[in-house]
Amino acid sequence: MFIKKGDKVVVITGKDKGKVGIVKKALPKKDQVVVEGVNIVKKHTKSSQDAPQGGRIEFEAPIHVSNVMLQDPETKKPTRVGFEIKDGKKVRISKKSGKQI
Repeated sequence: MFIKKGDKVVVITGKDKGKVGIVKKALPKKDQVVVEGVNIVKKHTKSSQDAPQGGRIEFEAPIHVSNVMLQDPETKKPTRVGFEIKDGKKVRISKKSGKQI
């Protein structure tokens, strides 16, 4: 998976197409990511001791990693990811601008 926690991504398909957000959590086993402000769903909860009011809770649900692309640091547009070895370390680079991510 090319996307990590803290990366700035652009949603390329779905109901939130075009939105930009930061990855809060990466779920590599499921190939999903949780993006800030994207794929917000409502969950209805029953009243309990923890939440005596009950009601609806809004939270960000995971989105499949194929529906997001990394944002190019230079052009601010979606870009594919490449890898290069610099100083003995493998680093991610933007395919559009060639800059390190």
